[in-house]
Amino acid sequence: MDRTEVVASVASDLHATEHAIDAAITQATTLIQSFIGARTALSLSPVAATASQAKAMETIAALAAARESIVACHAELQKDHRRMGYGTYNVGPGGKPDDWLDPKPRETKAELTHLRSVA
Repeated sequence: MDRTEVVASVASDLHATEHAIDAAITQATTLIQSFIGARTALSLSPVAATASQAKAMETIAALAAARESIVACHAELQKDHRRMGYGTYNVGPGGKPDDWLDPKPRETKAELTHLRSVA
């Protein structure tokens, strides 16, 4: 496996992890929506199942923290990549900001034509 393939493999795993966390957040919010809908459909008191709903909300908070961590991991990997002298490498959706703390507007496809392949 050459360097480009190794980097692409890590990038692919990173993106899969980011998408998995986003999917988990989406599913957990759907669960809470189901709790509320079920309570309404069954004409239950708003205090019914409060503890289980609170636990689901704690899950969302934990997933939000995980998402923040994986984004920070992504930023550190970008720095590591450049420190190792591998130059610019972009896998996945284009127009990613160089600095995740100061995102810039997404570039159009025409604006991205100046990039070249780095091996």
